[in-house]
Amino acid sequence: MNWRKQIYDTIEVGNGSVVSKVYDWAMLFFIVISIIPLAFREQNMWLEWCDKVSVSVFIIDYMLRWLTADFRMPKRPKWVAFVTYPFTAFAIVDLLSILPSVIVVNKALKLFRVARLFKILRVFKFIRYSKNVQILFKVLRKERHILFTVFWIALFYILITALIMFNVEESTMFGDFFDALYWATTTLTTVGYGDI
Repeated sequence: MNWRKQIYDTIEVGNGSVVSKVYDWAMLFFIVISIIPLAFREQNMWLEWCDKVSVSVFIIDYMLRWLTADFRMPKRPKWVAFVTYPFTAFAIVDLLSILPSVIVVNKALKLFRVARLFKILRVFKFIRYSKNVQILFKVLRKERHILFTVFWIALFYILITALIMFNVEESTMFGDFFDALYWATTTLTTVGYGDI
């Protein structure tokens, strides 16, 4: 068997083999490890090592996926698969989650904070490795018309309620319409903070 085909069978999600399952679980572990440093403002040696190790694993994973792109896209010529792979959705997410850790940016620059935000994209790597998330996306895609209707009904309800409350309540309750809109949104979504 071709060694690249063996790599593809190992890294392909949901392949079913024991080695592939171990690979998937290891990748999930490194995704979690890579997110931990984002929860702390101050970085220490352990957090930096978490980031370096996880990014190294992500780089290897990215390169292996690129190396086996022709198996992922069998209907295309090999050279087209290799050229187009970096522009696929998962490859872009993978690359954007890796770049902030490998690009040297002066920490004094505000750009560093923006680059750090790209690390949050590592959460989206869960989508590739979680069957449940993939099922959720299939359901959302299948029921998008119903969900879109519910969204418009909720938006209509929020706007109408905000207009009613803004006109009925005292002016001290809502300084402007956007305060009433905020109140209606937090009330409908049941996340009201009690500040209004």
